Amino acid sequence: MREVRTLAYKVLKFFDDLTSAVVAVLLMLLAVYAGYALWDNQQVYAAAEEVRASLLELKPSLEGPSFAELRAINPDVCAWVTLDDTGVDYPVVQGRDNLTYVNTDVYGKFSLAGTIFLDSRCASDFSDAYGLLYGHHMADGTMFASISGYKQQWYYDAHPYFYLYTNGGTYRVDLFAGLIVPGEHEVFNTSFNDADLTRFINQSTFNAGRGIPTGRIVGMCTCSYEADNYRFVVLGEMTPLTEGNDQ
Repeated sequence: MREVRTLAYKVLKFFDDLTSAVVAVLLMLLAVYAGYALWDNQQVYAAAEEVRASLLELKPSLEGPSFAELRAINPDVCAWVTLDDTGVDYPVVQGRDNLTYVNTDVYGKFSLAGTIFLDSRCASDFSDAYGLLYGHHMADGTMFASISGYKQQWYYDAHPYFYLYTNGGTYRVDLFAGLIVPGEHEVFNTSFNDADLTRFINQSTFNAGRGIPTGRIVGMCTCSYEADNYRFVVLGEMTPLTEGNDQ
């Protein structure tokens, strides 16, 4: 009987030691994976920032470089968007469809950060009544992540407009509405009527104190996380500041 108990004890101890070893190995693998994931994320953000820094030297303006230099890098470049003091300062591209630049940078290389892009249904020169820009909501605050600040009034008060540089000229885009919407919302249509615009203003996350816009409209869209497949969109009216950047 004593031998049986001794054998049972040895068997239980073996399995206990084996379980402890397996758990230790699993914890080690999880730690390695977590470290790799952190490193990988940092590489994604570093690569995106490197691309952005290189392109900032080519940012178009009346005094600075023209779109010709950007289009020499990528002929799909159609504009540049700047939202002062927010980190939004990027070239805008337009692909053959709305998936082309979701995970592709301006240089045509794979990038999880993608590129800010204009809806493929819109006129590339922003001559349509409505142009919609898309950008990822990156965890490090880059791309269009910062526009989520417009869910609060104080953020609008600090940043009531952004700038859009195009071949046709430079525009100040005066914001009038911010919307938390599902991905199938009518804000993703290509045109609006006054009733639509009134509803958007009434549902806005901030109060711009403006009437219904009568000029061309530009929107910026990024992911939002109130529910599955939700987006946050800010809308503004284009006010021309200059005419004709170099081609």
